[in-house]
Amino acid sequence: MKPDNPRILVFQHIAAEHPGIFRQFLAQDNIRWDVAELDAGEKIPAMENYDALWVMGGPMDVWQEDEHPWLVDEKAAIRNAVQELKIPYLGVCLGHQLLADALGGHVGPVDTPEIGVMSVNMTEAGKNDSLFSQMDNSIEALQWHSAGVLEAAPGTTVLADSPLCAVQAQRWGDHAYGIQFHVEVEADTVANWGKIPEYATALSNSLGSDALPAFESAVDKNMSEFNRSARQIYDGFMKLLQ
Repeated sequence: MKPDNPRILVFQHIAAEHPGIFRQFLAQDNIRWDVAELDAGEKIPAMENYDALWVMGGPMDVWQEDEHPWLVDEKAAIRNAVQELKIPYLGVCLGHQLLADALGGHVGPVDTPEIGVMSVNMTEAGKNDSLFSQMDNSIEALQWHSAGVLEAAPGTTVLADSPLCAVQAQRWGDHAYGIQFHVEVEADTVANWGKIPEYATALSNSLGSDALPAFESAVDKNMSEFNRSARQIYDGFMKLLQ
């Protein structure tokens, strides 16, 4: 049964990578969500007080525990939420990679970074999954990553892939999901992320020093598809709270 007043805990790793358009959906449904800004030193609250965990993106990598020691506690919290408490989980980009790493998979640098508006293809499992079954077999999504899930954790089902990334979406058990791509995009997303040094460097290295305006234009042209995909993923995830 869905909680009368579900509460979602969100892990953020930089202020600019928040739930994006999902915030509008949460407000429409009067769903409370709390943020732990881990890069700013905020502590992880007791997971038992929440009905779901969302983990957003960030410019750091899962293996950079020396530079970002809070990653150790974050991975432990993810394992506790997913394996012990079995609460619904949604990870985006870094959050997708953290799910795999925390559960025994392998994350590392990819041969070719995915940066731009690119196609994501549903696997046969994805076409029949509750989060993705209402989506087209191939969708356009915003990509901005230089690391990826190179080996999924034991017990993982791969739900989507792309020519450059074998694990674009994953499910562990029947309640923990990760997506490497972005559909939570809003009108100012690319401009804000373009100010993050790590992202700006990756964009310049992949597409050239003057690539940002064209990137923003491509995102604008695909915004309606992003919004539709975000709504479908959100609606599917909310069913997990039932």
